[in-house]
Amino acid sequence: MNRLIKASILILGLLCLSDGSLAQQMVLTTSMTSPLSKEDQTGFYDQVLIEVFRRVEQRIKITHLPTERSITNANLGISDGEFPRISGLDRLYTNLMRVPEKIVDFEFVAFTWRSDIQIKDWSSCKPYNVTIVRGWKILETNLADVRSLVKVKNQKLLFSLLGKHRTDIVVYSRFEGHEMIKQLGLKSIWVLDPPLATREMFLYLNKKHLQLVPVIAGQLRSMKHDGTYDRILQETLGPYLKETTK
Repeated sequence: MNRLIKASILILGLLCLSDGSLAQQMVLTTSMTSPLSKEDQTGFYDQVLIEVFRRVEQRIKITHLPTERSITNANLGISDGEFPRISGLDRLYTNLMRVPEKIVDFEFVAFTWRSDIQIKDWSSCKPYNVTIVRGWKILETNLADVRSLVKVKNQKLLFSLLGKHRTDIVVYSRFEGHEMIKQLGLKSIWVLDPPLATREMFLYLNKKHLQLVPVIAGQLRSMKHDGTYDRILQETLGPYLKETTK
């Protein structure tokens, strides 16, 4: 462990002793689902963040909320943080601070049942009826001028509409999309490549945890360097990585 990380943990420990603010379990919220985040905390994001916070002796609990409520609760301080989000959201949610080390590169992809659709970028979606989950800011911004844009409350409804051919395209995360297709038993639905966007995704913490931001960033970098991150990736997403690259 390098000197900077050791010093950060020591400072964090002193803060805990002085005011007790970090002694209690922190609550992080997300709208992600299997295989990225699961109710039993065994998803990819869950395991990465549990290990990151374990390294600074901070207990966390991950809870699942609708997309918009998840980030709003973190901004209001009802929860302690929210993930995963693109950079720049601290300009919209001013009580949040981005941990400046990405959790993952996230692929936003389009799924369809129509064999005649080809997608290469956001503008390719313009002639079609598109459905997304409400609260995904990058999608709301980049798909504002499509033929019609429907926003639904969760991913189950999203893919149910696609399975019933009530929308041309849904845009969602690659891993979760494949999992939802499998769970719903949908047939003849596929992903359109290339991805509409690949973005670095981050953890945001409420500003009351300002002192934790550089410490968590340092620990996440350390996990990537010592092999822990790759081990968790293979343990949680290994089968999906094989499936989505066939």
